[in-house]
Amino acid sequence: MNKKAAIPLGIGIAIIIVGIIVISNQESEISKSNEKITLENKTSEEPIINEKLNEIEKNADENYYVPPPREWITSGPFQIDRSKYVLGEKVFLRIGGLDVNEKGQIAFLKQTNETHYTVFQTIPFDGNNKNAFNYYTDIKLSKALGLCSIDDILGEWEVVFRGTNYSNIKFEIINSTLPGEEKIFSTPAC
Repeated sequence: MNKKAAIPLGIGIAIIIVGIIVISNQESEISKSNEKITLENKTSEEPIINEKLNEIEKNADENYYVPPPREWITSGPFQIDRSKYVLGEKVFLRIGGLDVNEKGQIAFLKQTNETHYTVFQTIPFDGNNKNAFNYYTDIKLSKALGLCSIDDILGEWEVVFRGTNYSNIKFEIINSTLPGEEKIFSTPAC
């Protein structure tokens, strides 16, 4: 009975050993095949990747923008950071040291002709509630305000302090566009 059991047991062990050898060879072949595919892809994709990286670097260099230093044009407690802005650049308004009795509106105006102005935006202020705050305004095309094309935005602007005796602050928007904002100003709003 021992011999009868030993023969099937030996055959079973032999089948398992042969199976392990076959599986090991298949994994080795698959591994070699994957290495070959990876190597082929790497060599064929490398120039494409380098080309894309060069394109991205070139685009970044073309769109590199360094804003000019801040100038801080002042009228009483009101200040804006520059006298000239490019299209798409935000105007930074800083208010500090309002008296408790000072109350009114800050108005951004664009001169439309010799006698008329377009009010772009008004910002209320009340020294009794808040004596200091900062505000960014983004001057863009607006059908509602009649700022239909960049020609309506370019040029002289004024910041008026209604309800006070402070002088107006003038600034200019010049014909240059902040990188990344070209699309916004390329299509007329009206």
